[in-house]
Amino acid sequence: MTWLLIAIVSYLIGSIPCGYLVARTQGVDIREHGSRNIGATNVLRVMGKKWGYLVFLCDSSKGFLAVKLGILVATHSLLSPILGGVIAAITCILGHNYTIWLGFKGGKGIATSGGVIMAMFPITVVCCLALVWIVVFYVGKYVSLASIAAAVALPVAVFLTVAKTGGEFWTLFGFSVLICALAVWRHQSNIVRLMNGTESRFGKK
Repeated sequence: MTWLLIAIVSYLIGSIPCGYLVARTQGVDIREHGSRNIGATNVLRVMGKKWGYLVFLCDSSKGFLAVKLGILVATHSLLSPILGGVIAAITCILGHNYTIWLGFKGGKGIATSGGVIMAMFPITVVCCLALVWIVVFYVGKYVSLASIAAAVALPVAVFLTVAKTGGEFWTLFGFSVLICALAVWRHQSNIVRLMNGTESRFGKK
């Protein structure tokens, strides 16, 4: 019952469509502009940096909050805090990607995954991913490519930097592989455009 409670609450936290709500405050339905995605990148492209950064902060905060709550509830129930955090993280990301409030259509989960990673993993992992994202973005100016590269780097960083302490390590490693796969899956259309040379670079219409 505790695991179900964590999953439901985390999904509902993740399902808050921050990009859609922020854009609506300015009279914009973000689903009708740009890439029609409710994520921070599309909000930034359509409405400017101020609103894009606000959405990024809100979306990443959802992931961070959900994981911390999941860990807290599991610990209070004398259950595995790691598993509680993992369940919260997965369902929160799914909530963002497939929000119930917008017909199960949402963002791509990168900002929310960032918040999840900051809550779940040591600072070494966070720094490794941030470095990969920055380098790939600086070289290519593709947000999507930088996000995919950081997602792929996550399992590698976890394997190399997280202490291999039995079941907990493998739970975290398995989780990192899962959210990596989910991020790549959500970027299928971007991957096709990257291969065709039609993906938009940051700063260009």
